[in-house]
Amino acid sequence: MPETISRHQRSALGHLAPGEQLQTYAVVVPAKGAKGVKVSIHGHGRFGGELGDQLVRSVGAQSGGAGSIASGLPATSGALLMRVTDQRVGLVHPLDGTPVWEVPRAWVARVDRRPRLQLMARFRLHYADGSWLAFLTMRRRTIEDFRSWIG
Repeated sequence: MPETISRHQRSALGHLAPGEQLQTYAVVVPAKGAKGVKVSIHGHGRFGGELGDQLVRSVGAQSGGAGSIASGLPATSGALLMRVTDQRVGLVHPLDGTPVWEVPRAWVARVDRRPRLQLMARFRLHYADGSWLAFLTMRRRTIEDFRSWIG
């Protein structure tokens, strides 16, 4: 009986180099492109939602100036797959596995769990040059899985 794989698993496996091994993957949202994370401000209606989006995208979304590893992430919006292989860590489109941004595995130093925002779990991916990027995910278990593979 043939084993069926999910669309996300197929996307995570896409575009790997010969011999490269997928270790883990999960759906994430880069904090600097996040939308729909609302902060309730009494009496301010829609303004509160826009402010919440802006806070997530700007405060604590990225560290590192021009030329840092983190600054290389292109502008994105919406959910992507973060995949960790034995050779690299990066983001791919969840539908077809097209790489959005990837870095060599040696450039990634560690994963740091951050305080939760509403329903989304938050974490930072720290890079060897001291820069970092923040991501949101629906499951805390996702963060623990990334930490087990990356450190």
